[in-house]
Order: sequence, then C-alpha cells, then structure tokens
Amino acid sequence: MSFLSEATARRLSLASTSRIAMLQAPRQFSTSIAMQKTVTEAAKDTVKNIDQKISDKLVDGINASSTIAQKVTGKTSEASSKASGSAEEIRSKMKAEAEELKGKAKGTAEEAKGKAKGTAEEAKGKVQGNL
Repeated sequence: MSFLSEATARRLSLASTSRIAMLQAPRQFSTSIAMQKTVTEAAKDTVKNIDQKISDKLVDGINASSTIAQKVTGKTSEASSKASGSAEEIRSKMKAEAEELKGKAKGTAEEAKGKAKGTAEEAKGKVQGNL
C-alpha cells in the first residue's frame, strides 16, 4: 500500500471508532511574534505617552498665558481710557479758567479805561474852570 492510501485508511478507521480522539485541545500559551512587542515598540509607546503628556501641559500653559495677556490688554485699555478722560477733564477745566481770567482781565481793563476817562474828564473840567 502506498502512503496516501494507508493514511486514508487510518483516518476512516479512527473516524468510525471515536470522534473525540481526533479533536485537539486548544493551546493556552502562545509564542507567536504577533502577540509580543519588541523593545523598540515598547520604547516608542513610552516616548509617545510622555510626548503626549508634555504637549498637553504646553497647551495648558499657552492657554493660560493668552488668558493673562487678554486680561492685561483689557486693564491697559481701561487705564488708557481713564487717563484720556482725565486729560480731557483737566483740559476743559483749564480752558474754563482761562476764559474766566480773560473775562476778569477784560473787566479790569474796562474799569481802568473808565477811570482814565473819568480822570481825563476831571482834568479837562479843572482846566476849563481855571480859564
């Protein structure tokens, strides 16, 4: 008998006697390469995790600094508007004081002019009275 016919005869005889004997128990332990990580893959995963954590912290820092920058910008513009408001207020006060002093000077000049005119009229009257 050839090898092929002998193997077929064995299978048929085994199949008829017991089907349980033909089943193999599943393996509990695997040694396949697909299931194991190499050292470089494990290192890459560790570096990737560390890089992700550092990136998250950097993003948090950037967000915090932009929030602070916005607050500072807001405070600066607020102070600037207060300063410009104060400058306008001071300018208007000075303008009002200048107008007031101008009016006083005009009044004093008119008063002096009136006194001079009165003195001139008085002197003229004396001169005419003496003549």
